[in-house]
Amino acid sequence: MHIRQYEEADRSAVLALAPRLTEGVAPWRPPSGVLAAVTGWVADALHHAGEPDRFVFVAEDGGDIAGFVSGEQRAHWSGDRELYVGELVVSPQHEGRGVGRALMDAVTDHARQQGLVTITLDTGAANTNARTFYSHLGFAEEDVKLTKTLS
Repeated sequence: MHIRQYEEADRSAVLALAPRLTEGVAPWRPPSGVLAAVTGWVADALHHAGEPDRFVFVAEDGGDIAGFVSGEQRAHWSGDRELYVGELVVSPQHEGRGVGRALMDAVTDHARQQGLVTITLDTGAANTNARTFYSHLGFAEEDVKLTKTLS
């Protein structure tokens, strides 16, 4: 497996992974709206991949795109600069093989190269697999979003 920067030739393979971002979303959210949103996020990340404060890394395994991670440098509301991970996706065929960890290692290296000391991300409360994965990487929960649905 090889981690590298995104290239335009990767576009269709990366976009094909976007639906995995719908997993773990609260069940009251409309599936079509969720799919449209996550696909838009990935398309936006790919569009801006070459900009100085943005990144997209892909994991390549035997010529196949096994996963990707994207994000950007931004300011936390406290004013601290941080590296924000917008999307991390591993293909179902490559799950459990260290692809996600390798991609997040690339993010960590990138943050250090940028002189940043904080990496943040969001994931759904119902996405227990992702929450466990990030916890094993040393991420701690910082904020909690509460939602009430009205019948």
